[in-house]
This record gives sequence, C-alpha cells and structure tokens, in this order.
Amino acid sequence: MAKREISWSDYTDLLREALDGDGAFLVVLDPNGRPNPMTIGWGEVGIVWSRPAFTVLVRPSRYTHACILAADSFTVSVPRPGNLTEALLLCGTKSGRDVDKVKTSRLCLATGTKVRTPVVEGCALQYECRILARAVLTRQSFASPDVLSDFYPTSEDYHLIVVGEILAAYAESDLVSGRS
Repeated sequence: MAKREISWSDYTDLLREALDGDGAFLVVLDPNGRPNPMTIGWGEVGIVWSRPAFTVLVRPSRYTHACILAADSFTVSVPRPGNLTEALLLCGTKSGRDVDKVKTSRLCLATGTKVRTPVVEGCALQYECRILARAVLTRQSFASPDVLSDFYPTSEDYHLIVVGEILAAYAESDLVSGRS
C-alpha cells in the first residue's frame, strides 16, 4: 500500500495502541549492515532539544543493544492492530544473534527515505530516526523503587535509552485520506 508523509505527531493514538498491544518493530542495522528487527512495547514520541524525537529502550542482554550502539539510525514501524502478530511475536522472542528474523518472519523491508535503516512494509506508521543520544540506566538512575521492583526484580539488565530525531514519518495512504 502507498504511504504519505505525515507530521511526526499524527496518529500517536495508533502508536499508543500498538505499544499497549502486540508492539511495534524497532529496526536497526547490525555491525555487518544486516537489518535486525526487534519488537518493542515501550517508546515515546515528543520534543527533545527542540526536535521531534522517538525514544526507545533496549536491554543490554538483547542483540539489538550491540547493534544500536554501533548504529547511526533506527526505524520504528507500527502495524495496524491485529496485523503482523506472528512476526511481532517472533521478533520479540528470538535473537538476531541466532536467527535471521527478517527471513524467518517473512517480513518485507523497504529502503528508508532519510536513513540507511529500512522500515517494515505493511505497517500503518513508519518513523525514520537519526540517533541523537544514548544514556545507560543504572540502579542509581531510579528515583522510584517500584519501577525497580516491577521491571528489574532480579536483574541489573537496565535499559539503554536511545533518543532519535524523527527525520521522516509516514502513514498508509488510506489513513491519511480517511482523515476528517
């Protein structure tokens, strides 16, 4: 399906629904230039340093962590509710260290328009981001003990926070044309 450029702030309700549901695809190139999709359930879109930004979190135990440390960009592709659920499950449970997740899940990728990292085709929304900053969380980063106990109860696998400037955002044409 054709896509149209949109404002980064359009259709955030669809993004929120995906993150609350089956997730979205974070794609980053590995050090060999191979696309590695990972399912995310956390993310944030807003303004950082006077720029539209997408913030994602990646645990050090994930293969994507090493990839995003070496990368200059990432993309986020948001399926419509109920779409690509098997691929989201696979990309959220298998490691790119062991499996070519693009091939195994039969995802189709399209070249990014502003970044080298591809987007996942067949998704309602796509964001292309240039990495601006990475911040490592530590135990001392947390002011809230309940976040530590809820999300890191037995592990110190604290997330890396990655802020990407949204250089382009797209939506499937029928979303854009159906807008009142």
